Amino acid sequence: MSETMAKSVRFRDAAGRYFEDFEPGHIYEHRPGRTITETDNIWFTLLTMNTHPLHFDNAYAAKSEFGQALVNSCLTLSIVVGMSVRDVSQHAIGNLGWDKVLLTSPVFVGDTIYAESEVLSKRESKSRPTQGIVTVRTVGLKADGTEFLSFERTVLVPKRGAGIVV
Repeated sequence: MSETMAKSVRFRDAAGRYFEDFEPGHIYEHRPGRTITETDNIWFTLLTMNTHPLHFDNAYAAKSEFGQALVNSCLTLSIVVGMSVRDVSQHAIGNLGWDKVLLTSPVFVGDTIYAESEVLSKRESKSRPTQGIVTVRTVGLKADGTEFLSFERTVLVPKRGAGIVV
């Protein structure tokens, strides 16, 4: 680098939160959203060996009360969890538990979904002094605001300075 060139300035994406960053009542809006495709639904359904035709047989699904194929609820759950990682568990040591998983509205191919998480509680770990336990309630929302999924998740999160740095 020549002496006349300015020193380079380096930036690194700083996704994720540490234990100290969480406060009960905070709500994280997870973006970007995701439009569900037919390929997403069929591949996920078959990959997970789910043989219910409501997810991949359009003729069968047309005769159902929904009139069309449903997106596999495990797929929507997985996408919503994935959307929440940057805000909730990017630095987590691990998930400690899932609770109160509710499927409140169907999702169809072509729906665009979003998610948000509210911090319900946090406490320091009794056995791990450099870590804490955070519980959030996450909801999946269609683009029109319809809630289709909710769950509570508890994660073990390091305190600032105690996490893995690469």
